[in-house]
Amino acid sequence: MSSALPLPAPKRFPLAAMLVLATIAFTAITTELLPSGLLPQISDGLTVSEPVAGYLAAAYAAVIVVTVIPAARLLARVPRKTLLVSLVLTFALSNVLVGLAPNFAAAMGARLVGGLAHGLLWTTMAPFVSRVVPADKVGKALAIVFSGNSLGLAIGAPLGTALGTFFGWRAAFLFLAGFGLLLTGLALWLLPLVRRTPDAVRPSMRLAIAQPGVKSVAIAWPLLVLAHFALFTYIAPFIREAGLPDYAISLSLTVLGAAGLLGIWIAGITVDTRPRRSLLITTAAIAVAMLLLPLGGGIFPVAMVLMTVWGAGLGAIGIFNQAAILRAGGEYRDAANGLTVLTIQLGITVGALYGSAALVLAGPLMVPVAAALPVVVALAITLAGKRHAYPPGRKERGWSEAEAGTPALIEAGK
Repeated sequence: MSSALPLPAPKRFPLAAMLVLATIAFTAITTELLPSGLLPQISDGLTVSEPVAGYLAAAYAAVIVVTVIPAARLLARVPRKTLLVSLVLTFALSNVLVGLAPNFAAAMGARLVGGLAHGLLWTTMAPFVSRVVPADKVGKALAIVFSGNSLGLAIGAPLGTALGTFFGWRAAFLFLAGFGLLLTGLALWLLPLVRRTPDAVRPSMRLAIAQPGVKSVAIAWPLLVLAHFALFTYIAPFIREAGLPDYAISLSLTVLGAAGLLGIWIAGITVDTRPRRSLLITTAAIAVAMLLLPLGGGIFPVAMVLMTVWGAGLGAIGIFNQAAILRAGGEYRDAANGLTVLTIQLGITVGALYGSAALVLAGPLMVPVAAALPVVVALAITLAGKRHAYPPGRKERGWSEAEAGTPALIEAGK
């Protein structure tokens, strides 16, 4: 344990710094998703087939899985602000190199650099937030930062695709690189310094996993992400099979992104006070929405309402689980957070494969039902993690006491 005196808790809420971090998250998500919307143009420009061009997206995710933990350990002693600024600059460099790539191999190398930065960013950002805001405002801060994710999905990726369509795919990457350079300056100016205690513990994945509650969060959260990508990846076949018009495909993506912002706002209000109850309700709502999609998905307004519930739930569960892993990880929260970055990337990959299997074996209309199954498992893990993984918040005491009267839940919380 550390023998140094604890650092004084921050007293003021650093709103400007949180907005910069949200913009960094927006840039990271836009960078990750940009090739997906420009595959035909990239394919023509680099003289490769569209499936091969798609490797620019797949390799980006794969490098995160392979490098996130060793890279986080290697750079553990680098000051957090320095690391964050360097990562934003790396995103800009990656996008410049993609935009100027003379061939597919060069573009692939540039994307691998971006993927490395992406994994490190998500292992660094949430622990950084928890160190620079007052303890009772961490949830609010995470809600602001994670809004960048939803904005990247709802606005960043479509805007980048539009830029690539009108001005060429290289221009889209170069524009994003220029934005990254501007953001690097803002990060250098507005992000606060984070001091380390002289004998701060070294990140240890083994010790992080040993912390009570970490394993539960590191399994339940990726299961929710897996469910989302199982359905999200194959939303177009579902919509067509349900008899909805083709424009419902693009509209559904917008609805999911916009609803994600709503979910983040709701989570930001409740995560510091009622995290357990809110997460249980949110997870159950996602499961119900997915289960009802095959029944009501053919009615346009009903489908949009169910997708709104699904999208809002997705935005919210990220905030609840991010706060949960930081709390469960304790002094090893950096390593615990790195573990969830790894397992979430695996959840994304497995989710697409799982959705594909459901599509082939059961048909498009049953993909939402298949997606709901891991959500139900995540709900069971959340119920069982009452003591360490998902404990009640400070305004849930009366609710948790009432819950304690149920023998089954007492046993589950052990």
